[in-house]
Amino acid sequence: MRLYFLKIDMTDLNVQYISEEKREDLYKEIRELKENKIPTIAKRIDEARQMGDLSENAEYHSAREDMAWAQSRAKEIGYILDHAEIVSTQSDKSGSVNIGSTLMVAFDGGEKEFKVVGPHEADPLHGKISNESPIGEAFLGKKKGDKVEVETPAGTQAYKILKVF
Repeated sequence: MRLYFLKIDMTDLNVQYISEEKREDLYKEIRELKENKIPTIAKRIDEARQMGDLSENAEYHSAREDMAWAQSRAKEIGYILDHAEIVSTQSDKSGSVNIGSTLMVAFDGGEKEFKVVGPHEADPLHGKISNESPIGEAFLGKKKGDKVEVETPAGTQAYKILKVF
């Protein structure tokens, strides 16, 4: 049986946009994984191995799954940090919406504040929208006073940018 592996050229992959705060959070998380969680899981695997028959050892299989998740998460964080571009939370002089910009918009008789962030920091319930989302992408490059229409699952939404800060 022959196995084939897909080789990825890392120079072709996208930049990961994150804030300074998110970078610090990721450094903390990867340190916690490498210094505490992975060694603890390795100890669980070793202890479970010593119990005998591995085919019916639920603790062994659970620990192996936990190890796979922890190692995968550590690789993911490493990739993000290796390809990170730190975005400023300050608006640029042009007044255009960029990654890191906060903007106030009017829509359907109400107002809402959004912050455009990279996909790793997106939290729509708290007004943090990804630059890769339809709404975030539509706002990029726009300025105060611009009107933006975005096609959403609920239909077309119209926004007017009131302020970029």
